[in-house]
Amino acid sequence: MRLTLDGDWHATVTEYPLRITPRFDFPGQCVRIAEYADVQEWQRFLVDTFGSQEWLWDDPDELRFDQADRGLVGAGFRLPYESASAESRARVPTTPPVHPGGLRADEARDFRLEVTTELCRAPGDTVLTCLRDLDVLDEPLEARIGIAPDVALLVQHGTVVGWSLTDPARYLTTRFAVPDPNPPAPATRRLLTECLELITTPLLDEVKNRNPATLARLRALAKALRNQHEDRHRADALLSLIGNLVEDYGNW
Repeated sequence: MRLTLDGDWHATVTEYPLRITPRFDFPGQCVRIAEYADVQEWQRFLVDTFGSQEWLWDDPDELRFDQADRGLVGAGFRLPYESASAESRARVPTTPPVHPGGLRADEARDFRLEVTTELCRAPGDTVLTCLRDLDVLDEPLEARIGIAPDVALLVQHGTVVGWSLTDPARYLTTRFAVPDPNPPAPATRRLLTECLELITTPLLDEVKNRNPATLARLRALAKALRNQHEDRHRADALLSLIGNLVEDYGNW
């Protein structure tokens, strides 16, 4: 299958998905698939690869390819702040199944991969599906390409129209840290759902407008995260962002 990612920029699906564990950088609201462990390694990674990347004030999604064989070597996807309605979420297709595969760029040149705009959350936040726009739901998907464990690109009419992350609680972390290899605690899954409610619309707008009931809910969530004694790495990842919201809006 040949995919279009940016107008006239194309890549071909291969048989070799990335074996890299995804990192759900919760305070950064980004899912990263890469092996760099700090800023210096990240900078070297950008020099040694090509593709879509952030530049100054521009923050597109990222797909990075090896300069030599043009194969996919890393990716980064930003979580939208716009949470789709329950009605729209119910329309997210469950087929076709994920087909593991990598990508090989047709040519070694940079391009720009637009960020998605709509977040569709499955019940219990077992899957986060991020779409270019809700018009994608008007037609079936052509393919789901599993480019890494639990991460898939969504394809419609040969064009990448979104991506998904399965079991996001498992991959919670901060920045460059590797996720905890142990399964997430049930409490972490529940707290992730509460966090996602408050950092996306419409509740995020209520937080910014300092709605008293919503701010009380935000402060209660921060307290619950501080008091969770198990699964501290993931709880701290959630608290990093929720704590910032409390500082910015909850103490006014």
